[in-house]
Amino acid sequence: QVQFVESGGGLVQPGGSLRLSCEASGIIFSINGMGWYRQAPGNSRELVAHITSSGGTVYADSVNGRFTISRDNAKSTVHLQMNSLKPEDTAVYYCNRVAPRPPWGQGTQVTVSS
Repeated sequence: QVQFVESGGGLVQPGGSLRLSCEASGIIFSINGMGWYRQAPGNSRELVAHITSSGGTVYADSVNGRFTISRDNAKSTVHLQMNSLKPEDTAVYYCNRVAPRPPWGQGTQVTVSS
């Protein structure tokens, strides 16, 4: 059964950093492009970064230059390093395949506030 378990969120001041992790199970991780998504209150879920099976990366304009996505196929894990965080990055962050489908994990809350 497919499962995504996100971790690493928290409360951070503007300009700070966090590193999110997501462990996937129930899929052949190495052949899947993986993405990090976020959903802020009142907004729809959006894709902020994705990484292809071969390691190519693509970022939303809003996070380009500040966030870095990476993957560890041996551990079926995808990471999101977030630097220079802004209040508008506040959201629940999820991982899923690049072509996302249920189930979704519980997500990890990121709050950027002074």
